[in-house]
Amino acid sequence: MKALMRAPAAKIDAQTPAHRDRAIDGLRALALLAVPTGHWMLGGFTLDSGGALHNASPLASFGFFAPVSWVLQMLGIFFLVGGYASVLSYRRHQGPAGAWLRGRIVRLGRPVLGVTAVWAVLLPVLYAVGVPGTTLRTGSTLVIQPLWFVGVYVAVTALTPYCVRAGRKMGAWAAAPLLGSVAVVDFLRYGPYAEAMPSWLSVLNLLPGWLFAYQLGVSWGEKRIGGRGGALLLIGGAVLFAALLVVFHYPASMVGVPGESRTNSHPPSLLVLALAAAQSGAAILLRERIGRLLRRPVLWAPVVVINLSAMTILCWHQTAMLAAAVPGSFLGTVPGLTGAPDSLGWVLVRVAWLPVFAGLLILIGRYARRFETPWGKTTRARRAVAGVLAAGFTAFALGLA
Repeated sequence: MKALMRAPAAKIDAQTPAHRDRAIDGLRALALLAVPTGHWMLGGFTLDSGGALHNASPLASFGFFAPVSWVLQMLGIFFLVGGYASVLSYRRHQGPAGAWLRGRIVRLGRPVLGVTAVWAVLLPVLYAVGVPGTTLRTGSTLVIQPLWFVGVYVAVTALTPYCVRAGRKMGAWAAAPLLGSVAVVDFLRYGPYAEAMPSWLSVLNLLPGWLFAYQLGVSWGEKRIGGRGGALLLIGGAVLFAALLVVFHYPASMVGVPGESRTNSHPPSLLVLALAAAQSGAAILLRERIGRLLRRPVLWAPVVVINLSAMTILCWHQTAMLAAAVPGSFLGTVPGLTGAPDSLGWVLVRVAWLPVFAGLLILIGRYARRFETPWGKTTRARRAVAGVLAAGFTAFALGLA
């Protein structure tokens, strides 16, 4: 078996350009894998009397499970690496910035359009074969939720030219105003005058909250952050994180918990930025070590495969879980799958389900990866139909239909 793995791994290694930054790709792969693992472990289902699926979370029953979300919430790393990679891509681009941005948007948009259009076709088919409408709405919500990331990522990518200028002038300090902005909004919405604040105030954290790590990545790509800056980010982020938890009583979970009035992630709170700073500092300090480790072909090959399937993983991992849970709902309460996530036994059995979800994702990915490649001579009419289907599914998932 090892011999069979070594041959393709060696081939992939030999085809990798010498200038390729393996550490950056490795960090991106790690952040990518954390997304499905987090959703599969921190999200579950319950069955109602009619056999329909409803979303649930083990975090509602186990507060001590919250530290798991600190490890699995790696969007800070994803945005950090995204900023770093965007700088390199932006430098290599010959032509106006608008053309560069359009290319990035198209590459991100194709897989999103694909998964939403496919689900728009699936919904009536599944309903016709007896899947309850409540299950379909639950599943649609799960599919659409991770896609908010793509919209935010497009927005911060559009700001790359400005981030580059700020990074060249200020280095890591270019991210400080973003941290301050989130801190001010958090004070207003959680401080002594919180009751007088409008409910939409938290939305002001959406862009600066996720732009923070991206700006750090841009400054890192401009070689304005080194080992000392990495150490300061790691220590400062860890201290701020602890202070927010212990002194200011921020929710411990990095993801939303059903029934809780406060959430750290939608939109990001100051706790998310503190974690992103600590993670970014650790990534900067460990970069050389990670790069040396990924010189081994057997370790490098899966990193390449994961990076090539990035949008497929992001767009289809919830579909993979639903591919097991929806049929399972017809069998009744299946431990770790459709059973309520309210016991330690559920956690253990859910871990056993992870390889099943991963296998289903690989199977789906064999067909879904075509959405990551250029569509060639696809007609405008077909693209328009796909767009209408995607919009219809999105409206249904968001409860607007």
